[in-house]
Amino acid sequence: MRQTWRWFGPLDRVSIDDMLQAGVEGVVTALHHVATGAVWTPEEIAGRQRELSVMTDGSPSGLKWDVVESLPVSEDIKKQKGDWRAHIENYKVSLENLSKAGIETICYNFMPVLDWTRTDLAYRLPTGATCMRFDYADFAAFDIHVLKRAGAAEDFPEDLREEAARRFGEMDEERQQALAKNIVFGLPGAAESFTLEDVRHHLAEYAAMSPDGLRSNFIAFLEEVAPVAEKLGLRLCCHPDDPPFGLLGLPRVMSTEADYKAMMDAVDIPANGITLCSGSLGARPDNDLPGMMERLGDRVHFLHLRNVHRETGDIKGSFYESEHLGGDTDMVALVAAALAEEKRRRAAGRADWNIPFRPDHGLDILDDLNRKAQPGYPAIGRLKGLAELRGIVAALSR
Repeated sequence: MRQTWRWFGPLDRVSIDDMLQAGVEGVVTALHHVATGAVWTPEEIAGRQRELSVMTDGSPSGLKWDVVESLPVSEDIKKQKGDWRAHIENYKVSLENLSKAGIETICYNFMPVLDWTRTDLAYRLPTGATCMRFDYADFAAFDIHVLKRAGAAEDFPEDLREEAARRFGEMDEERQQALAKNIVFGLPGAAESFTLEDVRHHLAEYAAMSPDGLRSNFIAFLEEVAPVAEKLGLRLCCHPDDPPFGLLGLPRVMSTEADYKAMMDAVDIPANGITLCSGSLGARPDNDLPGMMERLGDRVHFLHLRNVHRETGDIKGSFYESEHLGGDTDMVALVAAALAEEKRRRAAGRADWNIPFRPDHGLDILDDLNRKAQPGYPAIGRLKGLAELRGIVAALSR
């Protein structure tokens, strides 16, 4: 398993030097400053490669850009509106440019409007560490009383509506704004940031779209870009919904094993694959992560290894991001399944037998609490997670 680390570019408060000292083997990054739907040019790609190839003092880092995360899919493509055809053609050109630069693994997602959703970006644990959390009652308070989405109350059970109303009644304007900012934060480092009016506008455009409609648009996108990726020797890997259940009345199509199976069967070529994110998928109690790795592993091109603690047994419920070995996913069993898949690939002579993974997210601990890096991406918390994952790999490989 190839150890990688997500980096948000020169402004990331976790540096290339930090990454090297953590002992990683490759870099996961993207051109966050390029507008969604635009072409990633050879010059921009080469620029990012140069940036990660040197340490602060100018010494060679020895690191290379292993995985793109993410080459974003525009809202126009997801809705099949506006410039969606031009955006698909631009996506193909970007794939060609990445291939020429020697980058083979491209992560992306097909989540409408928001790339991920949390209600608290610095939830304090009893130890004093902080993490990201999704509180379903706080989310309901935002949806019903802050965003004031039409019909929102009907999406929540009565007891949750009552709790949401109670919490909203206790919020001052500053707390309401903070909650909205957390929920609309989206992807760290992205070129776009949404206002509440932006969110309302996008929600209105998705109002008539069913999950089947979004899935149809997803398959149409894959039918265009996956054959190009296959020809170029690239691996596309779709990240799951985060959290893996419906929010804001939006359709979700990548939340379960059945969703992934439908996507792979619809465009059944090796280039059309999976980012298996144990944290996102693990927020649902009915997702069996080790089993998914065993059954879908042939098309797993990238692994995000993190853990969550579910606060209820419901499909839709509150959760917080835990230590890598401390949540509800059996991380030892999942890593064992990944190592077994690598063994199968080596026996089959596959060039992609070494599956890249990264310690996804991490608790803010020690000096992380003052560093204020991207939410979910501390230096020491991720290093601790990586060390724990290395220990599992070493023990199972012994």
